[in-house]
Amino acid sequence: MARPVLGIDQGLIMEMHQIRYFLKAGETLNFTRAAEQCGVSVPSLSRAIRQLEEELGGQLFRRERHLTHLTDLGRLMLEHFSVMSSAADAAKREARDYTRLAGSRLKLGIFASIGASVLTGYLTALRDQAPDLELHIWEANCEELEGALLSGEIDIALTSSPELDERIRVVPLFREAFYISFAAGHRFSEMTAVSMRELEGEDYIKRLHCEFPSNLARLGVAKPYNAVNVRYVGEREDWIQSLVRAGLGCAVMPENLPLLPGLEMRPLVDPEVFRQISMATVAGRPHSPAVAAAVAATQHYRWPDCRAG
Repeated sequence: MARPVLGIDQGLIMEMHQIRYFLKAGETLNFTRAAEQCGVSVPSLSRAIRQLEEELGGQLFRRERHLTHLTDLGRLMLEHFSVMSSAADAAKREARDYTRLAGSRLKLGIFASIGASVLTGYLTALRDQAPDLELHIWEANCEELEGALLSGEIDIALTSSPELDERIRVVPLFREAFYISFAAGHRFSEMTAVSMRELEGEDYIKRLHCEFPSNLARLGVAKPYNAVNVRYVGEREDWIQSLVRAGLGCAVMPENLPLLPGLEMRPLVDPEVFRQISMATVAGRPHSPAVAAAVAATQHYRWPDCRAG
């Protein structure tokens, strides 16, 4: 049953479908055509208009054989109800735009080594949550993300930093193991997993801003760079992988990072090392509708299963 939408005075309540039927009849001056355009039967339309007339206390139409005319009351109500209908339509549009976040903007910070499939999967969930949201993606290392979040340069961040400022609130999403990557034909290819002690003496390509050492430190394990021969240090993931593929060294990488063809990976063990991926916002800062949608999307997306620990 339609809900009442207007009370002019006590005891006078109208419903939106009555007003809609009346407006269409007033536009066409033909009850049959009005009923067709409203998708109802002529008796249903006539009954609704009759109920409206009873509420208003007077006739809205004068019907003479094949001619239908608006009465003086009908013309007066047509003007008022047209304004009401336009306002109701505008309210519906604004409510729809609000829920879809049309015109809203979200600045999302991400770190470079997050897996592309993980990121696009989450962004798909966010699009489903807020189809009209304008998303700006800002890529930086985790330390820069932390500063940008606190200063308001970004609204929300995906981070893997093991330690964050106390003003930042985190929602853990998933854990991701670290793997050793190497070129085809390397001795590690014969292993199902690579023990940390097997890295000793290996030529190594160090990924700048890699969280691997800090996560080892969290486990109370010494930095791995004392045991390997660091040959190259780089920041861009594609360059690092190209060096590994060329046989210039091995490199530690997170398990969901996309690999160039020709590269292989094995999980690191003894100990297993992982990083925690979290959604970060500033504690005490009210969530905008866009931020609320981004947080809600984290609950709808199925994050990768944890293979570590």
